[in-house]
Amino acid sequence: MGWKKRVLYGALGGFGGTLALSGMREGFARAGLVQKTAPEQVVDRLEELGLMEGWSPEVRRALTVAAHLAYGAGTGTVFGLLRSRRGGAAEEAAVGAALGLLAWGAGWSSWLPLAGVHEPPWEQETPRVLLPVLDHAFFGAAWALIYRARGSEEV
Repeated sequence: MGWKKRVLYGALGGFGGTLALSGMREGFARAGLVQKTAPEQVVDRLEELGLMEGWSPEVRRALTVAAHLAYGAGTGTVFGLLRSRRGGAAEEAAVGAALGLLAWGAGWSSWLPLAGVHEPPWEQETPRVLLPVLDHAFFGAAWALIYRARGSEEV
């Protein structure tokens, strides 16, 4: 499969993986296990910097959702470019989970701390840092299964 189709299917997988992750997070929120998500933290940081003065709560929520979906689709696009072959469902879920962990490590140890959103994981003192690890592994596995289901043509 050419790179254009891998980008398309990667983005679709990222969008679907983000929706699956959102469903899982909703369950965690109802159980009282979830703190703010990274997109919520980014929007909070924009607000701290005075870049969202006068924005209504509805617009703020829409921006958070859009940022979450865009980040997921963008990450899925990169995964699609990285994944140049296709294996069985278990192999794909494992590869996707590993890619999800790679995305977590890259974001949480570099651009999120640099942007002032939060400290890097090795400086955090609570076990809450484990939830984003689980989130990203789940997102990656969901991405991979969606990406794998794109049809019978070879990669």
